[in-house]
Amino acid sequence: MKLDKKDLLLYAITDRSWLNGMTMEEQLKEAITGGATIVQIREKNMNYSDFLEEAKSLYKICKSSNIPFIVNDNIDIAREINADGIHVGQEDMDAKDVRAIIGDKMILGVSASTVEEAIKAEKNGADYLGVGAVFSTSTKKDADSVSYEELKKICDAVSIPVVAIGGITYDNMDVLKDSGICGISVISAIFAQNDIRKATENLKNKSEKLFKYHKMPVALTIAGSDSSGGAGIQADIKTMTVHGVFAESAITALTAQNTTGVMSVFESSPEFLSEQLDSVFSDIYPNAVKIGMVSSCNLIHVISEKLREYNAKNIVVDPVMISTSGSRLIEEDAIKTLKEELFPLASVLTPNIPEAEVISGIEIKSTEDMIKASKIIGDNFKCAVLCKGGHSINDANDLLYSNGEFRWFYGKRIENNNTHGTGCTLSSAIASNLAKGKNLEMSVLEAKNYISGALSYMLDLGKGSGPMNHAFSVHGEYK
Repeated sequence: MKLDKKDLLLYAITDRSWLNGMTMEEQLKEAITGGATIVQIREKNMNYSDFLEEAKSLYKICKSSNIPFIVNDNIDIAREINADGIHVGQEDMDAKDVRAIIGDKMILGVSASTVEEAIKAEKNGADYLGVGAVFSTSTKKDADSVSYEELKKICDAVSIPVVAIGGITYDNMDVLKDSGICGISVISAIFAQNDIRKATENLKNKSEKLFKYHKMPVALTIAGSDSSGGAGIQADIKTMTVHGVFAESAITALTAQNTTGVMSVFESSPEFLSEQLDSVFSDIYPNAVKIGMVSSCNLIHVISEKLREYNAKNIVVDPVMISTSGSRLIEEDAIKTLKEELFPLASVLTPNIPEAEVISGIEIKSTEDMIKASKIIGDNFKCAVLCKGGHSINDANDLLYSNGEFRWFYGKRIENNNTHGTGCTLSSAIASNLAKGKNLEMSVLEAKNYISGALSYMLDLGKGSGPMNHAFSVHGEYK
């Protein structure tokens, strides 16, 4: 596994001293959810078999979240579980010997407290340095004290990333600003806290500011390409961008289409879609995922498998079946697979009235039918459902069914025939808001307001049902 300096932003080291009624696995899950970027297992007083079992368990958790897992000192444990890396101190094996054993497949971290040790470690194959103790600490009583000046000299002397360690807390970490480190390594500042997740969040947010990491929420769209630019991948990327979210994509199909209809569809192979998803999740991990047009069973299988493999969060599924122009976009047998494999993974489904009829199996002619259909869908697939109005049922009022409760989102019908891509755009806006950390109700409310603004611009392009102006709020010469 290749190490990126961003992985060292918040380096969490496990310690059994502060389990406080929780298991190590429970604590680690809280820390990862809070934002730990790399994890090191540290067990000084555990027998080999118990250490091995614990390492296997914790590594599994890290792997599911795409977090690098490092074993402290014990090279045999690291090799047996195929860990991402090994960290050794000055009193352990020489870095050169460790590198000779593990080759280039594992990350090698080395402790250092002087410029000389740092330079030697880099020369002998270290991928990163753990430098400290920068403050007094009870967990590393034998560690040499490293001043700010020495820490800065070490960072200047080597080209590999440096993480500071030793007694670091939320309150004293400001002192490390501008030292050249890539991040901090902590134990008690996470695992000794009553609220591990919150403590980790606070440390990560502060680290990003102190060590000059410019972060941005990330959303992934898995959908088909629209050559006319009004729907599909193109609409999703535009929507995510104006929401201040970094957009990634995995293309399920290329379409030849415009405002009058879809001429042809050229589907991605399952293998290529799988490679796209691996590329995205293994590098820039998305905070939310929007799924649009998926026309065949084989592609649905791939998406379902990859979302589970990478433990994807905030999944918005827009069950695209028929285009705005009336063209059918999904194979009949794929609808069944969609229900079985993707819907149960969804945080929220966003069907329009015709789609909700197909999914629920009932005809929808009134608001009461919308309520009934939403409950059937939500209860069957154990997810939230946003049943979109329009389609002559009401004045663009949408119904959210979530956790057994209903909420109407009221809207005034906008007399605009150019509605190409409204479904794609709404679901992408919801995913964008979820990626930014907003709850589902607020995400839907703001997405609905965004759609209203895009439609109200009254953009008029094409000979059929034209697109909206996704950038209506951006000021420029075109306005």
